[in-house]
Amino acid sequence: MGIFDFLKGEFIDVIHWVDDTRDTMVWRFEREGHEIKYGAKLTVREGQAAVFIHEGQLADVFTPGLYMLETNNMPIMTTLQHWDHAFQSPFKSEIYFVNTNRFTDLKWGTKNPIMLRDPEFGPTRIRAFGTYTIKVNDPALFLTEIVGTDGEFTADEISFQIRNIIVQEFSRAIAASGIPVLDMAANTAEVGKLIAQAIDPVMKDYGVSIPELYIENISLPPAVEKALDARTSRGIAGNLDDHMKWKAAEAMGKGGAADQAMGMGMGAGLGMQMGNMMANQGPWGAQPAAQAAPVAPPPPPVEHVWHIAVNGQTQGPFSKADMGKMAQTGGLARDTHVWTPGQDGWKRAGDVQELAQLFTIMPPPPPPGA
Repeated sequence: MGIFDFLKGEFIDVIHWVDDTRDTMVWRFEREGHEIKYGAKLTVREGQAAVFIHEGQLADVFTPGLYMLETNNMPIMTTLQHWDHAFQSPFKSEIYFVNTNRFTDLKWGTKNPIMLRDPEFGPTRIRAFGTYTIKVNDPALFLTEIVGTDGEFTADEISFQIRNIIVQEFSRAIAASGIPVLDMAANTAEVGKLIAQAIDPVMKDYGVSIPELYIENISLPPAVEKALDARTSRGIAGNLDDHMKWKAAEAMGKGGAADQAMGMGMGAGLGMQMGNMMANQGPWGAQPAAQAAPVAPPPPPVEHVWHIAVNGQTQGPFSKADMGKMAQTGGLARDTHVWTPGQDGWKRAGDVQELAQLFTIMPPPPPPGA
């Protein structure tokens, strides 16, 4: 071996890492044979930490700064092995650079709908998604628990596990909060903080933390959203009778073959009605009282059918007679939630005028004894 090769092999190492990616969390400094010269210079930049591994054991963690790898500034190393200060004794070690900056805009979301009990809609399902940030707080723990000997560890390799933890704690936080589905949009910031606090102990075991967690959207199943849209439309329409009259007048004003046919049909109907009226009139255009057409009775009242909610399950439909029997036997109480078509949400039976009387009717006195 020539003198040039000898000097080339004995030059002092300069160890540093400049990250040109946006997702690398850990990078191992590659050195031929993992031989690092005694007295090598180690540069750790802001937003980095360097973990020193010697003979398979974690030796030290270096924060930002410039270091000379010698025993006098590496007290932990002196307990592992006595170093020869000569150039002919390079030591077998590895250096892992850990990115301690925040990794932002990481996505999370629910793969399957989350079941919960809503105070207004009853049992329902929701989906949610958002973003979060992750930061390495304990480089040594993160390296030993997560990275291992991976020479280049990215955020994608841990994001799947973190997403599972977030979804699990999101389900628990939403179920325990008792926030109605329609009010969740106004409480996403509060729910996000609850989730971040809940997963913090688990993240500490990994050596990382989640400084920020955002809930971008909480959505309902399409069928429920369609029902909500219909309910909102009814509220905007106001009086349905006036709304239908306005729609009919608007359709007639637009013209067209279909509108003309409808107008002809309406005209024919009015003509027949006027003819019948004139046939029943007297010589002076007055209709005799004896020949007055009888007034048609009003339509019979529509009997409601009822559904009841028992232990989160819907039972029914039941007629009013069935509800009366259930009130007598104890199967229906004032606090039982009931619903009938046309009613705005679930209500307690005692608050429904039609059913409240079932709890006030007392049985007649018993017959006298023989």
